[in-house]
Amino acid sequence: MAAAKSEPTRILVLGGGYVGLYTAYGLQKMLRANEASVTVVDPQPHMTYAPFLPEAAAGAIEPRHVVVPLRRVLKRCHVLTARVTKIENERKAVTVEAADGHIETLNYDVLVVALGAVARILPIPGLAEEGIAFKTIGEAIYLRNHIMTKLDEAASTLDPELRKRLLTFTVVGGGFAGIEALAELEDMTRFAVENYYPNIKPADIRWVMVEAAGRILPEVRETLGVYTVQQLEKRGIEVYLSTAAKSFENGHVVLSDGTEFDTDTIIWTAGVKANPVLAGSDLPLDKRGRVEATAAMQVVGHPDVWTAGDNAAIPDLSRTEADPTATCPPNAQHAVRQARLLAKNIIKVIRGGQPKDYFHKNLGAVASLGLHKGVADALNLKIKGFPAWLFHRAYHLKAMPTWNRKIRILFDWMLGGLFRREVISLGQINNPKEEFNRASKG
Repeated sequence: MAAAKSEPTRILVLGGGYVGLYTAYGLQKMLRANEASVTVVDPQPHMTYAPFLPEAAAGAIEPRHVVVPLRRVLKRCHVLTARVTKIENERKAVTVEAADGHIETLNYDVLVVALGAVARILPIPGLAEEGIAFKTIGEAIYLRNHIMTKLDEAASTLDPELRKRLLTFTVVGGGFAGIEALAELEDMTRFAVENYYPNIKPADIRWVMVEAAGRILPEVRETLGVYTVQQLEKRGIEVYLSTAAKSFENGHVVLSDGTEFDTDTIIWTAGVKANPVLAGSDLPLDKRGRVEATAAMQVVGHPDVWTAGDNAAIPDLSRTEADPTATCPPNAQHAVRQARLLAKNIIKVIRGGQPKDYFHKNLGAVASLGLHKGVADALNLKIKGFPAWLFHRAYHLKAMPTWNRKIRILFDWMLGGLFRREVISLGQINNPKEEFNRASKG
């Protein structure tokens, strides 16, 4: 695989998330002068630290502080803001659509596929029109302003049925993303109502969580899932387990158990799927559409192609004795560790060495349930309440890339403790030209 010394190896990294950022960062630190060039392609110019999205949406963290600018961190790499549209490994080419709309073909010697996952949208009537996912910083900012705008509208309307609809918020999906988003946003709305909306009572707010499975938080032991449901229900949140959503048309929710209600807010967190671009590539895929890889993170049958993270089916060596088909779960814990080893493996192979297999025993999982509340199943310990919340913050602060972002988030938390969170609505963000258009008609 080693290129001629006069020609630097062209390394192309597809994706600027956990795997893309950490792999490129590791490569730029270890590569010798003129040994290789690294290009990172992503539709966004930043990496988003997803575990902090709920706190960003709820006003506990400044949204800009949960994203890491790629160009700032990857100073020795070329960062291209573009969307991958086609992968043709046979001819060592990737087609991308750049930010200005033009189509470009990128050639490479070594490819890293780190496209991650996208929201899994089911064919439910009304979902595409009424729902919104919770995977990007844009969605988190939108939801914060949307929910606060609904409180403003409810506080001013004289129509009791409209008021009821405006104050009904629905989350579909009981995994980590759904539960943390639900808990943080419910916490925010209750705080806002108690402090800023005297004509709205906390009992007027209705939060509904819908999960098709019989339990929530499958990543933690079942007793913690039951405890979490109990804590949510104590806060007045309606939890529907073993219940599927049948329709969302025009904001009218119909559930499989016959429950029906109207809402202006539908947050969809019911699973993810591998990036659909992979389906049109010539790389080997598993039944879930993920790239098949060895334990060393090389794509099966293609030693010059590497992969990791949510779009990769990498054997989980810590579990293969019990289950030979076990693969690493799609979470940040594995993605970050895979990326750090991936960079080292690429360097080894470029220099004629052998890559090392990835092995990491899952340390557990932590989840925030709002301010000062959480659950954790880590290091064989079952932790609840305030200690789990502290554990959640400490773990993710440690995992957050760059000291710049760590310090900014820490200060956000300190200021929030001194002055309480900011829950003001910036509704103009959702329609920024409205006032300009009004003025032009005047």
